[in-house]
Amino acid sequence: MKDPLFEAIKIDGMEIKNRIYMPAMHLGMADNFKVTQRITDFYAERARGGAGAISVGYATVDDVSGNTQNIGAHLDEFIPGLSTLASAIKDNGSRAIVQLNHSGRYNFSFFLNGKQPVAPSPIASRMTREVPQELTIEGIKETIASFASAAGRVKKAGFDAVEVLSGTGYLISEFLSPLTNKREDEYGGSMENRMRFGLEVMAAIKAETGDDYPLIVRMNGNDFMKDGQGREELKEYAAALSNSGVDAICVNVGWHEARVPQIVTSVPRGVFAYLSRGIKEVVNVPVIASHRINDPEIAREMIVDGMCDMVAMGRSLIADPFLPVKTKLGREDEVVHCIGCGQGCFDNLFKLMAVECLCNPLAGREREWAIEKTNTPRKVMVIGGGAAGMSAAIAAFDKGHDVTLYEKGAYLGGQLYLAAAPPGREEFAQLAMDLDKQVEIRNIKVEFGMEVDKAVIDAEKPDAVILATGAEPLSPPIPGNDMPHVVQAWDVLENSVITGDDVVVLGGGAVGVETAMFLAEKGTLSGDAVKFLLVNKAEPPEDLYKLASTGTKNVTIIEMIDKVGKDIGKSTRWGMLQDLTRLGIKVKVGTKALEIVENGIKVEAEEIKEIKADTVVMALGSRSNNALQEILEGSNVEFKVVGDAGKIGLAINAIQQGFLAGREV
Repeated sequence: MKDPLFEAIKIDGMEIKNRIYMPAMHLGMADNFKVTQRITDFYAERARGGAGAISVGYATVDDVSGNTQNIGAHLDEFIPGLSTLASAIKDNGSRAIVQLNHSGRYNFSFFLNGKQPVAPSPIASRMTREVPQELTIEGIKETIASFASAAGRVKKAGFDAVEVLSGTGYLISEFLSPLTNKREDEYGGSMENRMRFGLEVMAAIKAETGDDYPLIVRMNGNDFMKDGQGREELKEYAAALSNSGVDAICVNVGWHEARVPQIVTSVPRGVFAYLSRGIKEVVNVPVIASHRINDPEIAREMIVDGMCDMVAMGRSLIADPFLPVKTKLGREDEVVHCIGCGQGCFDNLFKLMAVECLCNPLAGREREWAIEKTNTPRKVMVIGGGAAGMSAAIAAFDKGHDVTLYEKGAYLGGQLYLAAAPPGREEFAQLAMDLDKQVEIRNIKVEFGMEVDKAVIDAEKPDAVILATGAEPLSPPIPGNDMPHVVQAWDVLENSVITGDDVVVLGGGAVGVETAMFLAEKGTLSGDAVKFLLVNKAEPPEDLYKLASTGTKNVTIIEMIDKVGKDIGKSTRWGMLQDLTRLGIKVKVGTKALEIVENGIKVEAEEIKEIKADTVVMALGSRSNNALQEILEGSNVEFKVVGDAGKIGLAINAIQQGFLAGREV
């Protein structure tokens, strides 16, 4: 039986070789709207990896629709670069598509040289806090014409199809939603009027490009906005698009300012498939499902079960460009999964940096960091089997060296398994297993239970050593820190200690927040339990919500500075802080721990007081574990220190440092 993922499909007259669609994602790699070599290399690699169709962008339609880091489609001068990109994708076996968009009120005047962003109505977003300028009828007509002209350039550049973003809180969805459209003319009021702008954009594009040029629309299945649009209204819009000549619909979820997590690791795999299913039921064109589809089996099930016709795998193909090829060859177990961490993609964009990837150090640096085989293989010892060590061993092996990886424990993965312990963070264990698999398929030698010391190094006589021995938790000199009810956060996350009913977590950084969530979830209903009780109507839904979010422990976080989660990435932090509130975790910022006592802990904020605690959890950071560095400094052996062994940092820092150390041996 042929794998449903690899059955061909047609969108209008465009045949696509498989059901894997790479959706457009802002990469932050354009240079003053122009396609760069970095963008071309990035997408060429995904085409070589076997994606059926690749959408790039979004691309701008006029001078207020985006910023200079977006790909430009609003002037003829951008056509040569677009042509180069189209060829790079098509020549490597994929269909090439450009997504057009106008950011509307989501743009910043900062990016527009002081110009005011435009929108259907002068209502600021939570993202920008800027009041946009209301578009006049003339401005609306000009914007529609700009979409059409940009689509014409896309076709002229040689792309196989054009896509329009009609969701996510950008301009077309701003017209569509009663939350942001307060107009009293023919573009506001009724649903028919609010749909008018989007439908006129699509009609203008069809008039420009011709009925035989495929037009895809990416739209929300639910905007997840209070007083916004839910499934039923958006299904009505989808049906109108289908009836108006749109050739396929790609379903995404939520506006950028919505308070429902959409792309982070806590979002269950494939959870939003119900939205594409609902739209598929009311349209007569192919439907593409999106969001957190990071595994071929999930993708396959969604197609077989009639939830969609294609699957959009965006960050999944950033993490592993060759996911399609591996799957087609029956090597699904070799796929490196996107874990939804956001560390290299969305967090970088918030910093105006180009997209990178925790799971794939080569993402966005396909040319710059490519590994070339060495002509002089060397004997390399990699000490430490965590994220940095595995990454280093893989890169050094790929370069052609004789590599042995030493791990003092019984398994590879290190702190990735600690990161996977809190609720909604389980995907970090997937990364540990994926890297372990990459070590295994290369037949890299691994020595478990090996505490490396000077004698081992002297006996092995390596040409180079990569020190990736990680970190160990800190125990600051707080009076009472040696009392029996004081434990380390790492031990809590490993489930190697028992905690009481009243728990105080000292430290409000990432580890403190994650440990508090881990403890607060104790005693709550699991997802399977909620479904069983719900479908059997055993308890009212409101009671099930309470039972799923109220645990058996009373948890308090103590943090000296004025906020918690300072070291958590922006794309993840807001959701975790939201979870702290949902779980009933007490947070005391600007509070100093003075002394741990028998029944609690003394703290000082505006006054000194005692907080009751059966257990006090130390989550006050970690320090580098690099005792071997001094030994190596006194030898003639070339060495590098990577990851937390050198400096405490994020997992993405550890993996990139390990990769570069292995590449540069």
